[in-house]
Amino acid sequence: MTTTPHIARQIACRCITAILLALCGGAPVQAAPALQASQLAIVINDAEPNSVAIGEYYRKRRNIPAANVVHVSIPGKPHEISAARFFLLKDEIDARLGPAVQAVLMVWTAPYKVECNAITAAYTLGFDPAQCARTCAAGRPSPYFNAGPAQQPGALGVRLSMLLPTESVAQARALIDRGAGAGFRLAPASAYYLVTSEKPRNSRTAFFPPPGRIAARRLNTRTLQSDALEGARDIMIYQTGMAEVGKLETLGFMPGALADHLTSLGGDLLGNTAESGQMSSLRWLEAGATASYGTVTEPCNYWQKFPNPTVLLKNYLQGNTAIEAYWKSVAWPTQGLFIGEPLAAPYRQR
Repeated sequence: MTTTPHIARQIACRCITAILLALCGGAPVQAAPALQASQLAIVINDAEPNSVAIGEYYRKRRNIPAANVVHVSIPGKPHEISAARFFLLKDEIDARLGPAVQAVLMVWTAPYKVECNAITAAYTLGFDPAQCARTCAAGRPSPYFNAGPAQQPGALGVRLSMLLPTESVAQARALIDRGAGAGFRLAPASAYYLVTSEKPRNSRTAFFPPPGRIAARRLNTRTLQSDALEGARDIMIYQTGMAEVGKLETLGFMPGALADHLTSLGGDLLGNTAESGQMSSLRWLEAGATASYGTVTEPCNYWQKFPNPTVLLKNYLQGNTAIEAYWKSVAWPTQGLFIGEPLAAPYRQR
């Protein structure tokens, strides 16, 4: 049974109220045991030189164990692969990994779709053919949605996954450096939530955290009635609902920043944006964000298919990594693609 929006909002608000009250009051908060480099595997596509170069840079930068590096071959950079081809790829990856591995980073831009599923969702939750019969139907619930701070993905029967785009070696290295640099000092920052003129894309606004200051994390939460944020240089989180997000070139993102927009095809990374009129989630990473999210096929505007702002903020502030916080924030992620640097954790206890 689908939870009604009113009840769902109450649940989401309750889940963040306690931690926000503690943080705003400056009280000590128990940090989450964030994912470690030894628990992450990286998958390199040997058929793509950029994947090889970026994968090796990431392995060294994050000190990923050699046993956690898997090599595959996917020639041609197809945007989409069949379920049959995906099953072979997944078996090839899983055969190389031990039970201690809790998450996988695929080092390529494409493929990013498995028929109508996002490749990250298909890997983590299994391919769901039912969603392809009607992409605007309700999605399959994720067992990891709003999981507890100490909950290991493996204990819930899942292994998280994220895509590290490889269109530019220089941009990918900068992205990796931003993720690795997150959290070395607690700098003042802001989380921005925009209520836009595109009303169908405002389905998450009921979950925007209240404006205020979270003193213990030196973070301000700000809600704006605007179609674009302009000139802000302290962005840790930016969530909005727009087909195209303007003025990205004016912004400054903090190391570890998360940013996403609620639109139908943000996860169609290399799709025809001129034809669809929708921005690729790659633009967020190019603008300076460290991780993002978008759907690869038409999901309709269920809030459950996009990152829930309260859940995302709560888990990131507790010290979760980007991959953990983003995965915990999406209730129905079958069509959702998680991209960026997974180990970024600006609020990890050190």
